[in-house]
Amino acid sequence: METRPKICIDRIAPRDLMRFQPVSRMRDGRVRAISPIGKTWMNGSTLRVRFIGGSAAEQAVAREQAGWWSAVANLKFEFNNAPDAEIRIAFDPADGAWSYIGTDCRQIPLSAPTMNLGFLDGGTAAHEFGHAIGLAHEHQNPAGGILWNEAVVIREMAKSPNFWDEAKTRHNILRKYSADQLKGTAFDPASIMLYFFPSSWTTNGIGTKANETLSAMDRQFIAGAQMYPGAAPTIVDAKLLTVNATRRTAASIGKFGEEDLFRFDVKTGGRYVVDTRGPTDVVIKLFGPDSPTALVAEDDDSGVDTNAKIVGDLIPGTYYVQVRHYNRASGMGSYTVKVRKM
Repeated sequence: METRPKICIDRIAPRDLMRFQPVSRMRDGRVRAISPIGKTWMNGSTLRVRFIGGSAAEQAVAREQAGWWSAVANLKFEFNNAPDAEIRIAFDPADGAWSYIGTDCRQIPLSAPTMNLGFLDGGTAAHEFGHAIGLAHEHQNPAGGILWNEAVVIREMAKSPNFWDEAKTRHNILRKYSADQLKGTAFDPASIMLYFFPSSWTTNGIGTKANETLSAMDRQFIAGAQMYPGAAPTIVDAKLLTVNATRRTAASIGKFGEEDLFRFDVKTGGRYVVDTRGPTDVVIKLFGPDSPTALVAEDDDSGVDTNAKIVGDLIPGTYYVQVRHYNRASGMGSYTVKVRKM
């Protein structure tokens, strides 16, 4: 009998649990759904890490394998046990291995973990840190072509060591993302984000192998234009926006996957509006105050036509605005952006 793999759980952020998920196509032909798109941290961010328990040896493994990502991505991990750390790691052996994805970590109460390393086999910690910086499971890549024998997968995942019900198995293994939910690459059988699955779990007898290190494609993708490129603008390059400026600030997405960064200062608390105008379908994220990792809000099409608009009650401080095209793979175009106090 082939060994049953230990699989990590795909954690859903609280705000997404009760959100309606349309599966029919909108008038522009796209599917709107919860996805890894929009969950990356701002390029160049420093993510603080707090350990909630764990032995010195377990913590050392987590530090080491997190470093595999920071060695290639334009991100830093600071293991300072800050009370408000972006990533908070528990080591509960009864809770398996899991992590929230990317900026979803910021939605979790500070007293609760955003990641659990209940086992540390092979590259498990690196796998979970991959989720924490915005990556999804490779076996749910729509380009993967894994031919699941669903009845077998459901039956085997109900047994030790996972003890999953059918709904959890379908969500974490059998469900695939649609292509337009993801920014990504072709299926990578060597990815650290792919687990071992026995050949008996597929209808064509082709399984997958356990990957315990970052693949060449993992390293290339995480350092590429769609994720955390070293050559792209970072927080220190953010362009200053003047609140209530007479003219809107002109900008453009000039390369596929490019992200534009802006900042503005709130002197007096109140209701503020950040919006874009123009023919380009952009998405905006608002971070702050005084933090490039504390996500305040994000929006796609609340503005005019396909423009983005965020309205929020802000306290004094510096805020950061991240703007990207909806279509990371092939979207470019000009737009304007403005911040005003209502």
